[in-house]
Amino acid sequence: MHHPSKRDAPDDGPRETCAVAAQRANVPTQHQRMISPMRQRRFVQCDVFTSVPTKGNGLAVVADGEGLSDQEMQAFAAWTNLAETTFLMPPTTEEADYKLRIFTPNRELPFAGHPTLGSCASWRHLGGKSRIAGVVRQECSIGIVDIDVSGAVPAFAAPKTTIAPLPPEKLEAIISALGLPQDRIVRTAQLANGPVWQVLELASAADVLAADSAKVRYPEFLGVGLIGSHSPGSECQFEVRTLATSSGMSEDPITGSLNAAIAQWMYGAGHWRAPVTVAQGTCICREGRLFIRRDDKTGIVWVGGETRILIEGTLTL
Repeated sequence: MHHPSKRDAPDDGPRETCAVAAQRANVPTQHQRMISPMRQRRFVQCDVFTSVPTKGNGLAVVADGEGLSDQEMQAFAAWTNLAETTFLMPPTTEEADYKLRIFTPNRELPFAGHPTLGSCASWRHLGGKSRIAGVVRQECSIGIVDIDVSGAVPAFAAPKTTIAPLPPEKLEAIISALGLPQDRIVRTAQLANGPVWQVLELASAADVLAADSAKVRYPEFLGVGLIGSHSPGSECQFEVRTLATSSGMSEDPITGSLNAAIAQWMYGAGHWRAPVTVAQGTCICREGRLFIRRDDKTGIVWVGGETRILIEGTLTL
């Protein structure tokens, strides 16, 4: 059974030494590292996109991230062994309430959804106050991301998404690896909103849930997204899965950035018109729920979800 946010054990095969893995991930070894003076920093661990603690996507948040080097942040993210770890810092622009940096155990991300909502919830939990009532403005590598905190469920504004045909060779590789029948594929696209996603809409949620995540693993594959519709009258309209994650997990429990990209695609093409509720994480015993809507006046797509604060304290780093 999966730990709420631990990575899976590696596949069979030769194991990397710590030094080789560190070099590949750009993490300094003990002899290479220039250690900054350590200090106490506020720390939160939360569970995102769920109302049930331990059934969402876990996130580590270092609330006082200033003063840490890139290498120290990457090393700490590798040590937490969570899908993502974030570092809150003072903003560098007057437009933002804080700056956020996001790391997987292996690399830094320009943007990610569950770290955005989880970090915002943690920042507010620790006393953060936004400059504009009802809206928190996050600075990250893709620019400013707005988070609507005026309602019962916070939601981030889906970033601009580039939509392109999924390259035939990538599509064929995914179809072949997963053994997908051609007649169960509804439509495909390559979506980019910071991360790049290869997305296949399948005929049903059952098709999505039947896919074997072990067949598509990083680094041969990266960012494979599946979506399929549930039957009418179900609690959720769609089921989503994120396979081939760079974190090393067999699949990501709940992925806000993928869902944001899919929503931009679906609303933009007219396939979605009303608000939708998406389930994710079902195959790994999670109860992820994403609440997605588009404001017809502004065209903004909002991706919402609940966050539960599970651990609060200090760390010395």
